[in-house]
Amino acid sequence: MNFRKPKGTKDILPKEIYKWHFVEKTIREVTDLFNFSEIRTPTFEYTDLFKRGVGAETDIVGKEMYTFLDKNGDSLTLKPEGTAPVMRAFLESGIYGEQNLHKLYYLTGMFRYEKPQAGRYREHTQFGGEILGSNSIYTDVELILMAKEVYNRCGINNFKIKLNSIGKPEERRNYIKILKDYLRDHLNELSEESKKRYESNTLRVLDSKDSGDRQITDSAPKIIDHMGTESRQRFHDVVNELTRLGAECEIDFRIVRGLDYYTDTTFEFVSSDLGSQDALGGGGRYDGLIEQLGGKPCPGVGFGSGIERIIIVAEKNGFTFGEPGNPLVYFIALNEEARKVAFAAALSLRQNNISSETDLLGRSFKAQMRDANKMGVKYVYIIGEDEIKKGMGILKNMSDSSQIEVSFDKIRENIV
Repeated sequence: MNFRKPKGTKDILPKEIYKWHFVEKTIREVTDLFNFSEIRTPTFEYTDLFKRGVGAETDIVGKEMYTFLDKNGDSLTLKPEGTAPVMRAFLESGIYGEQNLHKLYYLTGMFRYEKPQAGRYREHTQFGGEILGSNSIYTDVELILMAKEVYNRCGINNFKIKLNSIGKPEERRNYIKILKDYLRDHLNELSEESKKRYESNTLRVLDSKDSGDRQITDSAPKIIDHMGTESRQRFHDVVNELTRLGAECEIDFRIVRGLDYYTDTTFEFVSSDLGSQDALGGGGRYDGLIEQLGGKPCPGVGFGSGIERIIIVAEKNGFTFGEPGNPLVYFIALNEEARKVAFAAALSLRQNNISSETDLLGRSFKAQMRDANKMGVKYVYIIGEDEIKKGMGILKNMSDSSQIEVSFDKIRENIV
């Protein structure tokens, strides 16, 4: 039987894993600069967490979750998004009481059953950040700037930052009534998907990619015109501060996001390099989510971005992610006794944080040299019968073919 990977998944092979290592290293460097701490949550959670936290009528919960019953009959779901699990851990662990402000990030696998597209896999890796405990506009601004810094360090500069506000919960509820009144007159003209969303998740009609839907909603009432003075001022302050700090942004009434927990600021980073599904990452505020999950009121703002999409856009921008890691030294052994010496010498270098390799297949000198060349090592160290008698091997510089004799215990001093 021939086995193949499941639809919508991706093998990350050794020849390309260095790109992932670069992005992950960049994320950890940037989050450290912004004083974020890593949090890791389980791959699966109780299904009710997502129904209650994300919203039972959202596309994620309604159509995209991988849900199953365990042997005890409990309903579990592979996590489709990162914020709800982080909030659950935040509450369950009691860390919310340890200090007033929490800045957390995660780098983890996500699972969504949806049509596979470029950079959109059913299993993908997501980087996300959360700031909890403050409703300051600077939490919105800092999270957006942190994401921007990650993108910039991965060679991505050709994106737009799109911003919107969906106001406070009551403002949002009132606006949805106004929007439904407007859409009712166009209901027969909407796409089948938007007809369903009209009843279950009305705001999502605004971000439909269907050209007919977009033509209809171009003239729809804008939520910014139906928010209170406080919400409007807050949104303008976020926009102004981002602009002042060099993060040019575009106000877009269609950025409503797809999850029920959002309030006030919503945002997306979009890139034309991704095609019609152009979101590089996005997020927003969720000031009522902790309370909704059973905790005390605690404001928050969060963000998520798929690593696959970062890599796609970075490569289209000509970014190279550095080079795959290669051993510094390759030990060539010409007989069995030399192989023992080579193996011990390679181990000694590794214990001193120097990458090295030696032949494990018992091959000829020429075959070992070909292997060393293929790996792109800087040096080879050749050990044969004569070298063992003298206690000195031949250290060859592969860049200029120069070579010197170096004793077995002085290899490190001659290569660093």
